[in-house]
Amino acid sequence: MTAKYGMVLDLKRCIGCNACTIACKAENSVPNGISWTETLSEEIGAYPNVTRVYVPTTCNHCEDAPCARVCPTGATYITDEGIVLVDDGKCIGCGACITACPYKKRAKLKKDTFQAGLHKSNEITPYEKQGYPRFTVGTAVKCTFCHERVAQGLQPACVVTCPTEARIFGDLNDPVSQPRKLIQKRKGYQALSELNTKPKVFYVD
Repeated sequence: MTAKYGMVLDLKRCIGCNACTIACKAENSVPNGISWTETLSEEIGAYPNVTRVYVPTTCNHCEDAPCARVCPTGATYITDEGIVLVDDGKCIGCGACITACPYKKRAKLKKDTFQAGLHKSNEITPYEKQGYPRFTVGTAVKCTFCHERVAQGLQPACVVTCPTEARIFGDLNDPVSQPRKLIQKRKGYQALSELNTKPKVFYVD
């Protein structure tokens, strides 16, 4: 059976450090102003019983991905392993995928995106100069589950970097994989599951 890759995000383990965000940008040369993975936070309760909740997010790599359904050129597609990718050679920058994504995890590369660096000086660093050519201005971009790493048997950068192991990645088709066991044991749930997009990213409390 072909592997179907997915991820479990453990809300009890996430500490909101955003190491995942930094690792993603470093691994994929994600341009300034765009984040493929990030951590949301919210304060709950009332003084003196106040706590902060962290919710890590990323593209859900939906099995029935709205972004792929509406793409007029087939630029957004789903691999045999269930990873949603974009062929920038086919992308015409229409933005249909951005509008269709209910999770707001798509972005379009504008020309000025590449005119400022990630650092406060806004100067383009040598690292960014070598990474930016992989992108095409005017096309849509998104998290790739670090598919190039996965193809080599490695974990996505955000998973490797998480200091508390709040991100767990693996084959959802494998009944003994860590993600599959966590979903079953701790009743994993999907974001906006009522939309029937069948996300391959699950949360556990």
